[in-house]
Amino acid sequence: MGQSCYINVQNTRLVAQATGLSRTTIHAGMRELQQRKGKRLAAGRSRKAGGGRKPLTTHHPDLLNALERLVEPVVRGDPESFLRWTAKSTRKLAAELNRQGYSIGDRKVAELLHQMGYSLQANAKTLEGKQHPDRNAQFEHVHTQVKQFLEQGLPVISVDTKKKELVGNFSNRGQEWQPQGEPQETLVHDFPDKELGKAIPYGIYDLGRNEGWVSVGIDHDTAEFATDSILAWWKHMGRQAYPKATKLLIMADSGGSNASRSKLWKVGLQHLANLTGLHIQMAHFPPGTSKWNKIEHRMFSFITQNWRARPLVSYQTIIDLIANTRTKTGLKIKAKLTQRTYPTGLEISAAEMAKLNLKPDPFHGEWNYSLLPQ
Repeated sequence: MGQSCYINVQNTRLVAQATGLSRTTIHAGMRELQQRKGKRLAAGRSRKAGGGRKPLTTHHPDLLNALERLVEPVVRGDPESFLRWTAKSTRKLAAELNRQGYSIGDRKVAELLHQMGYSLQANAKTLEGKQHPDRNAQFEHVHTQVKQFLEQGLPVISVDTKKKELVGNFSNRGQEWQPQGEPQETLVHDFPDKELGKAIPYGIYDLGRNEGWVSVGIDHDTAEFATDSILAWWKHMGRQAYPKATKLLIMADSGGSNASRSKLWKVGLQHLANLTGLHIQMAHFPPGTSKWNKIEHRMFSFITQNWRARPLVSYQTIIDLIANTRTKTGLKIKAKLTQRTYPTGLEISAAEMAKLNLKPDPFHGEWNYSLLPQ
């Protein structure tokens, strides 16, 4: 309203209908205008200082403390907190504040939480559980080995099994550009197709050349499958890239098909050393540190991005999507389907282990060891 504006009493009802204001508010504004005749407001103001409804925190100075007492004990794990074992929604927070005597709605609670520095957040996977005391020392040991091998022009590979994938017309995470209103139609339920089965991608990432190999298995993720995949990489890529190599450094997790305690894995490495003539040097990451394995964020992450929102309807589709994964840094990947079956539950005797040409490293020989050709 301008200062010269005057509202007749009989028009109050029309103004209330047009603006949504209550008649009490309109009458208060009329009185203020009458009192303000001939007086000028400070520049940039439309009403005198101190006008308008006071914030809730003015009437209830302890409101923020009351709200924080409801939220913080949940964060700190106080078992006596009212909301310790319930969803911490703004509606429930508002209901509890009203029970304590505060008149407040859920939207105002959300506004106050933002003012207090709170926001809606998902869980963050950052805690790795109990850490080994020599975790950092092992990282430094692995780094030294990698640096020495690369400086000598020797191959260094990072290996691991990617998440198993169902083969068929199943939904895949992510979004892809499609004509509006024409999304890719997929099956409602993710029940495995017995005929199509599942895909088991075992990857090998070459640190020195930024190249990768993926063997896509159809049976089981075993140590034998893992070492066969490394052998396939050597035959199809490694041997041509490193014709003069006498050693190979392999970085792997401590669990899974390439577990540091797996006897079958070590037997497979001995077989690999015998066939290639290479001195195989192993470096396992400490337990619970798989995310530091180079293959995870230098190769597997880009494969996942490349097939986002794409149903993996066949093995050939999986092979094509893996092989066509590219990055700005020049990553190149080859992929091949492995139809061989790999039985589980194979036992390795102590006599077989004794025959291995296995040389444990002085520093944590359970993580660092070599297998030489027999």
